[in-house]
Amino acid sequence: MRLSLKVIAAIAVLPVSACSAASSPSPAGDSPPVSSSPSATAASPAVKPGDWAAATSAAEAGGMRALIAAAKKEGTLNVIALPPTWANYATIVKTFSTRYGITVHSIAPGARSAQEIAQITRDKGSARAADVLDIEMSDAVMHRRLFAPYRVTTWAAIPAAQKAADGSWVQDYGGFMSIGYNAARFGKLTSIRQLLGPRFARSVALDGNPVQARAALYGVMMVNLALGGTPGSIASGVTFFRKLKAAGNFVAVQATTPLTIEAGSTPVVFNWDYLNTPAIVGQLRKNWKVFIPSGAALGVFNAQAINKDAPHPAAARLWEEFLFSQAKRGGQNLWLAGGVRPVEQAAMTANGTIDQAASRSLPPVPAGAVFLTPEQAAHAAAYLHANWSKAAG
Repeated sequence: MRLSLKVIAAIAVLPVSACSAASSPSPAGDSPPVSSSPSATAASPAVKPGDWAAATSAAEAGGMRALIAAAKKEGTLNVIALPPTWANYATIVKTFSTRYGITVHSIAPGARSAQEIAQITRDKGSARAADVLDIEMSDAVMHRRLFAPYRVTTWAAIPAAQKAADGSWVQDYGGFMSIGYNAARFGKLTSIRQLLGPRFARSVALDGNPVQARAALYGVMMVNLALGGTPGSIASGVTFFRKLKAAGNFVAVQATTPLTIEAGSTPVVFNWDYLNTPAIVGQLRKNWKVFIPSGAALGVFNAQAINKDAPHPAAARLWEEFLFSQAKRGGQNLWLAGGVRPVEQAAMTANGTIDQAASRSLPPVPAGAVFLTPEQAAHAAAYLHANWSKAAG
């Protein structure tokens, strides 16, 4: 898996419903809009028509029709770190390839972000280099000099805090920490404090040890936020788990597969919402519920980036246009169908382009989503290293 195993540090705190501006719906067809980007309505005099390696928007080098024609002429796109079973990427790649007649070469599907950076650095100037990257935020920020700034046509629909101002990286999809639980056994969960009650004896599990596993760390931080703590201090979350252990309710079982849930050893699981859905954990929808506490919508998102030395610069930019398209069979809805939250979800909900059924399959997210800064994530990890074992280890 990708997002569930990456250490992703996002860069801001923002309302999940906010976006810089509502975008217009995509055309009735499934291709990206052919109108100019809202951020670049006229070609820049510094970019010649057809110079896709330099274009920072489709409009700069001739518009979407010209981009599609140039990408088809290149005929190839190199992607990296896209497992076909993750986030609906098998369907996404097939849809893009079929629609535009472009051959997609998949490099190292199981690669991590550091390996993506190493690949485009090692193969710079060759036809083997990855054209585009699906990368964790820490590496996106650190290595932005390696990326080509580009603003997709739906740029205005992406919240300002979830994209680099120049388009060198743009968050694409992600999720929120949640609590999955057997409602048939425990009833409706409405508060973190309920987990301290006797009916939750030997029932509550994290996805790993928070000293080692990012998902578990974020589970503790979600509790911390739900209890009124701040992203800058995870202490309240650790105190809660100390009480949970003392009550006999915390189980030191790593709840990473449906097996522990099916066996009944982890009927309450802290994990990312896209890994906590009934279909993923193998439970009936009527029994298995997912809860995100008010004030504790703690999220992580990956990012897209274009290799500034992409061997297929037009295809790379068309891929980004496809991924951020709001069309019925565009990337945003296809990601949503894969169980992850697309970055344009709020705008698409507002303008009616969202896949309603896929959207309803994920739990509602309370307003005021929080994304840890790298400094906050590092501080939380240091505190856990010093205090977790004596509190709940």
